[in-house]
This record gives sequence, C-alpha cells and structure tokens, in this order.
Amino acid sequence: MDVLIHAVIAVHIIGIASLLGGFLTQIKAMGKGEARMVPAMLHGALTMLVTGVALVGLNQAQGDTLNNFKIGLKLALLVVILGLVYVKRDDEKVEAAAFGTVGALTTANIFIALLWV
Repeated sequence: MDVLIHAVIAVHIIGIASLLGGFLTQIKAMGKGEARMVPAMLHGALTMLVTGVALVGLNQAQGDTLNNFKIGLKLALLVVILGLVYVKRDDEKVEAAAFGTVGALTTANIFIALLWV
C-alpha cells in the first residue's frame, strides 16, 4: 500500500508542477497584460484534484489519522483555482488579478501542504 501511496504522491507533485509551471511561463506576459491560462494549468489542477482525493482515500483505508481541516482548506483553494482556470481557459487575455490569484493560491496550497504538520 505504501508503494501505491508514494506513486500517487508522485503524480500529485507532477500535477502541481504542471499548474505552477504553466503559471510561471506566463509571468512575463502577465506584466504586459497578455497572460492566458495555458492547458497545462487546467490539466495540472485536474490531476491534483483526482490524486488528492485518491490520497485521502488511500490514507484512510490504511487507517492513518488525517487532518480534515487542512485537507478541506487545500480542497477549497484547489476548487477556486480550478474554477478560475476553467472559466478563463479560452480567453485570449486574462486580467492580471485573476491570473495572479491562481498563482498566489497555488503557492499557498504548496506551503500549506509542506509547512502545516
């Protein structure tokens, strides 16, 4: 079971790398007002959602104690990220506030995962 959990964690990290990487590639364009939500951001957010739910299920099946508040907060942030990316995915230009919000919430999600024990 541990091998499966670690494999799902690896895919979860790939998802966050895709989301954050897509954001970082558009930073220069954001300064010019030409940023857009690239497909990698949507696919990364969806990957994070699916693997995050799988991780919760796998850890509960193993009998681990989970911090439900932390998981709920991370899920809420991801739903907002996913909503913004999904709604703005076809726009040629995304306003800097919406785009910056995706980056800030993604970064917050990473810090919550790593620093909240």
